[in-house]
Amino acid sequence: MPKSKVRKKTAYTPPPNRRTPVKVRAAGPSHPVYKIVMFGLMLLGLAWLVVNYLAGHKIDFMAELGNWNFAIGFALMITGLLMTMRWR
Repeated sequence: MPKSKVRKKTAYTPPPNRRTPVKVRAAGPSHPVYKIVMFGLMLLGLAWLVVNYLAGHKIDFMAELGNWNFAIGFALMITGLLMTMRWR
């Protein structure tokens, strides 16, 4: 059986850097107010939904909102949860 030819490979040379490296400033911890607002929004949304279930029909403005109470409560909680992605 004939032997296959061995091909020579050229050594890999990385392309020269055209950009100068930029030092990225390390992000410090979040401000304490950020954490308060984040947890506050989540708790406010939860409280909104609980009040809607327990006494929503007795409170005039909540009764007028109807099913929008669910959207308001969940929007508050989701906003707080989205803030957790930026929390350090």
